Amino acid sequence: MKRHRNVKIVATLGPASNDYKMIRALHEAGADVFRLNMSHGDHAEIKARHEIIRQVEKDLNSPIAILADLQGPKLRVGTFKNGEEELIPGAAFRLDLDEAEGDVNRVRLPHKEIFDALEPGAHLLVNDGKIKLRVKDCGATFANCEVIVGGTISNRKGVNVPDVVLPLAALSEKDRKDLEFVCELGVDWLALSFVQRPSDVDEARALAKGRAAILSKIEKPAAVKNFEDILAVSDGIMVARGDLGVELPVQNVPPIQKQLVRKCRAAAKPVIVATQMLESMIESPMPTRAEVSDVATAIYEGTDAIMLSAESAAGDYPIEAVTTMSNVAAEVEADPTYTEIIEASRMAKRASVADGIVAAAREIAETTDIKAICCFSQSGTTALLVSRERPRVPIVALTSRVDTARRLCLSWGTNCVITGDVTRFKEAVLSAVRGALAEGVATKDDLVVVTAGVPFNTPGSTNILRVAPCDERLIVPAEAD
Repeated sequence: MKRHRNVKIVATLGPASNDYKMIRALHEAGADVFRLNMSHGDHAEIKARHEIIRQVEKDLNSPIAILADLQGPKLRVGTFKNGEEELIPGAAFRLDLDEAEGDVNRVRLPHKEIFDALEPGAHLLVNDGKIKLRVKDCGATFANCEVIVGGTISNRKGVNVPDVVLPLAALSEKDRKDLEFVCELGVDWLALSFVQRPSDVDEARALAKGRAAILSKIEKPAAVKNFEDILAVSDGIMVARGDLGVELPVQNVPPIQKQLVRKCRAAAKPVIVATQMLESMIESPMPTRAEVSDVATAIYEGTDAIMLSAESAAGDYPIEAVTTMSNVAAEVEADPTYTEIIEASRMAKRASVADGIVAAAREIAETTDIKAICCFSQSGTTALLVSRERPRVPIVALTSRVDTARRLCLSWGTNCVITGDVTRFKEAVLSAVRGALAEGVATKDDLVVVTAGVPFNTPGSTNILRVAPCDERLIVPAEAD
């Protein structure tokens, strides 16, 4: 399904988007990727949504990516005898392993690993940062704290520990079961929560066994600190601004977002900017002007995708939210300033033949009357390199692998076309021309650039570039062979 924009839209499914009619409408409105949040819904519900997405994909003959977002370990306090208590700034408050119900002086924190990692002076944030505690002294089973920012604390509120790297794996027992379940279902991307170090990604990759690409969520200070190493072992990145904004001062998040997006683009790996993008549209058919500016900023920065969470999963206006995002994207990308910003941030460094081929394809397309860049990509690598170039013309990514086509739905500007197996370059040119015509990005009177790698079906072998007419009668057999 040809979009009139390059940035992709990720829509989370939930109670408000749970049937065929709605999911199809969301895709037609602009959703390129559907997110299944493993924090909500049992396996039967996840399976039902997965089946509906694949049916929509079949009915519309349009590849759709499915992203399963693993919950990660959840750190929460215990319960209170009165249900809740009011903590006063300056008061003492104790966290410990005692199973007794809490009161205004203490509560259980059933995570020994936190106490093992804490040191005096460390901070703990409760209830999305609304309450802030500072550790005065601690041991293997307790932490005596001072209340820095007070407020109401109640049963099972979440706890963030921003100052230390916790000795916790990114995958809980629940996550391991969920990972195996969704990989067997056939999802395309796995979003990994609570990433702190590259080994967290390595563990998930070993369990996935190539059945899904791994996308690391950057939501902890440790992940920001170790970002270069995490990016190197990940297939994609999500800038998860919700938890990141809790664990870091909020003013730190915008520059971090910009830095991470640029680094992902340089590495030719897709990046999603997520959380609270159109939050008011959960209850309103119209976003705030600030939200529209936030979405636009992420697009100007060059992100591959922008994401809706509760807006499409539980909101009153899921289709309107997707439509709004799509309209904002189209308007931003039509702005000459957008082109200037994107081209000014293009990386000049070329490290391989494939880098040079895709850069040449972009330059030829932009300096002559070329209508599209058509790239054959079995593994998706060539398409990702072309996407990194952010060309002014459409990208048609051709592959015989359905899984590759689906994963590329997350990448900037890629229009994915599933073809038959190709063994000769002439076949590749013919398939490219037919794909460009089918996607509506060219007519028979136009020219396209075709890139491919010989021998075929060898990942990373991109070594051929050709300008081809879209009239099949003009493709010379001797040249094409």
